[in-house]
Amino acid sequence: MLRFIIADDHSVVRKGIYQILIDEFPSLYIDEVANTESLLQKTALIQYDLIICDISMPGKSGLDILPQLKELYPKLPILIMSIHPEDHYAVRVLKAGASGYLNKDLAPEELVYAVRRVLQGKRYITPSVSEKISLTKNKITDKPLHFYLSDREFTVMLMLASGKSTSEIAETLDLSLTTISTYRSRILFKMNFKTNADLTLYAVQEKLL
Repeated sequence: MLRFIIADDHSVVRKGIYQILIDEFPSLYIDEVANTESLLQKTALIQYDLIICDISMPGKSGLDILPQLKELYPKLPILIMSIHPEDHYAVRVLKAGASGYLNKDLAPEELVYAVRRVLQGKRYITPSVSEKISLTKNKITDKPLHFYLSDREFTVMLMLASGKSTSEIAETLDLSLTTISTYRSRILFKMNFKTNADLTLYAVQEKLL
């Protein structure tokens, strides 16, 4: 019997994924959790065949715990889902060890296919993501500025660029205000910007928002 776990902070999304999967795999065992802390606790107790994880959740994000999951369970396939376009995170999560990246808008049509691929030990990627990975491997110079940010810095950068305050970001990510302020300073330094408005303009120009 296959065992899957779905991690998403929206119960409606979890139920939708559950229904799609149970229709395709009638004998499937599925657990559901609403945050990454619960995900880590469950995976320590049960041997799953697949993790389906949202990238944005309260506390640590799916991207934050992905390296930890891959270190603990290197052979366990992890399919990352997100409302964000592929340009935002796809290459990052695949490089971090995910087996696939699926935009939630495509879930009704692509979810079963994506799941079958990763269960076979293959990666699920769209043609556009495949092209981006190829370009990333072959391109030595002229990388966009956000390429040099860490995964956490990239997440904070997008939140700052979208207009969120440091206190709002600290609450969302469950980090201290001092930590977020430090991240902000690092981001501005690495990208050679001075203000959040510079980040917003850059994010718009790079189609990250």
